[in-house]
Amino acid sequence: MVLTTPGGSRFHFDPGALCLELLTTGGPGPYARYEVLHRPADLAAWLPPSRLRLPADAVRISATELAATRTLRDALWRLAAARAHGLPGEPEDYAVLNRTAEHPPLVPRIAPDGTAAAPPPADGAQLASTLARDAIALLTGPYADRIRECGAHDCRLIFVDTSRPGRRRWCSMERCGNRHKVRALRARRESEEAPPTAAVPAALPAALPAALPAVLPADSGRAPADPPSESMG
Repeated sequence: MVLTTPGGSRFHFDPGALCLELLTTGGPGPYARYEVLHRPADLAAWLPPSRLRLPADAVRISATELAATRTLRDALWRLAAARAHGLPGEPEDYAVLNRTAEHPPLVPRIAPDGTAAAPPPADGAQLASTLARDAIALLTGPYADRIRECGAHDCRLIFVDTSRPGRRRWCSMERCGNRHKVRALRARRESEEAPPTAAVPAALPAALPAALPAVLPADSGRAPADPPSESMG
């Protein structure tokens, strides 16, 4: 899917799972300012670019079902973030997933040309159940320990790393990965262009061997240099 930053730039983001795609629509606490699911039509508009690839009119969504889907999303946000940081998550959030998954899910269908077809008339409860079941499969499956948060200091997007080496670090190389490369290159160039600094003599140890003064220059009447301060990095 394609996301847009607050600054207006666009980038591709693949979270690796259907349920994690829902997290791009907003969330609890500080993520509430990114909320996009204000009306049932907003959730319907999320269907085509999602992994479901369904037409926006494939699911009838009521205001109550929209609210339930947002509750599910917020619970999944907390659970996925907890798992990304090696934490177990709260029991009440797992209860939301289980309760939502009790409803019948969307019925998958295939078209004559071999592509996915719209399901029979479905409602928002079925959509939420499909999302909850996908979340449960992710959290209990082989990739549960690969749920991660983007490595950028100012990005909290969550994804599951399904690559064979399992070394994915960024939400998108197109955005955060590229920003990291640019910063690293700039820092390296600045380091190479910086003028060399004069060597600072190391501090003499507090307890000197008795024979050491004999090898110091005879005309050295100055006190030893102050020890250099450590770099703060």
